Amino acid sequence: MRLTDHQARAITQLAHEIAGERAQVRVFGSRLDDDARGSDLDLMLELPGPAANPALLAARFSARVSRLMQGRKVDVLLAAPNLKRLSIHDIAFKEGKVL
Repeated sequence: MRLTDHQARAITQLAHEIAGERAQVRVFGSRLDDDARGSDLDLMLELPGPAANPALLAARFSARVSRLMQGRKVDVLLAAPNLKRLSIHDIAFKEGKVL
């Protein structure tokens, strides 16, 4: 996985600050390939309860992680009981790695 331990801990800490201590973050996509170069960072923010204002939550988390990653593009997918589950969620759950 192309994230340092420090970056992984900082991303998890941001998730807890923004979405609560029970939130989990899962990395998926090309960042899991150690041989790849560049690319954005794909994260799934998993919430144990309903997401209030999911668009704002995802945007806020994406912006904070992007700043942490020196402006790297960050795509955030939300998973919560009140949100529709799409095929991209299945991929993230199956192939992703929890930070």
